[in-house]
Amino acid sequence: MIQELEVDTLQIRLAENRPQLGADAARMVSETLRNGLAQQDEINVIFAAAPSQNEFLAALIQETGIDWSRVNAFHMDEYIGLSPDAPQRFGNFLKERIFDRVPFKSVHYLDGNAPDIAAECRRYSDLLAQHPVDLVCMGIGENCHIAFNDPHVADFNDPAWVKVVDLDEPCRTQQVNDGCFATLEAVPTHALTLTVPALMRGRHLYCMVPGINKAPAVYHTLNEPVSEQYPSTILRKQAHAVLYIDRDSASKSY
Repeated sequence: MIQELEVDTLQIRLAENRPQLGADAARMVSETLRNGLAQQDEINVIFAAAPSQNEFLAALIQETGIDWSRVNAFHMDEYIGLSPDAPQRFGNFLKERIFDRVPFKSVHYLDGNAPDIAAECRRYSDLLAQHPVDLVCMGIGENCHIAFNDPHVADFNDPAWVKVVDLDEPCRTQQVNDGCFATLEAVPTHALTLTVPALMRGRHLYCMVPGINKAPAVYHTLNEPVSEQYPSTILRKQAHAVLYIDRDSASKSY
């Protein structure tokens, strides 16, 4: 029931619907986790926070045979200035859906309320250097961003691993479309994000992109020239990347 496709070096798995997509991605991610833990003491995983990840995360925590006590978890982006208990904070999203649901060895959060944001970027970059990334579980935004690397700030050769970015209007509008904020004015204008090189350092990249709103982004990802104008196109140059789409998100492409 899963259709297997390929564009450049990017593997594509086309599911019939969101639940099937989530289950397929969870199965492959859990298999990679189990295989990795059979060969090394610890695994380091970066997780995205977005409604597009709901089915995947729900299925992943149901997988068996994973020694989560040997897995270190990171999250990839965070708004600057939201109150610590705001449900829209990505750390809180992941805390509810996976970080508090399985017994990780460690969980590392970006702090969008740090008194010194530059120091926070350095702190998190140091953590990533100490924990080389094995898996990245991510999505793609409506404007083709990965993490919060919107087209106007994405840099495929960024020297930083973590940086402050301003969010473009399509990115902020997506947060309203996703039901995370009631109005555009309520969406923060700045965020911390892992950069494109930091994400692409992952040994395995799993990208879950369901839903009709993502159909144009999936089309651009698979058909536009690889460039920062469409940041997600960088996935086509990665040897160990898998893109999971459903009939809705694939509707403009297949």
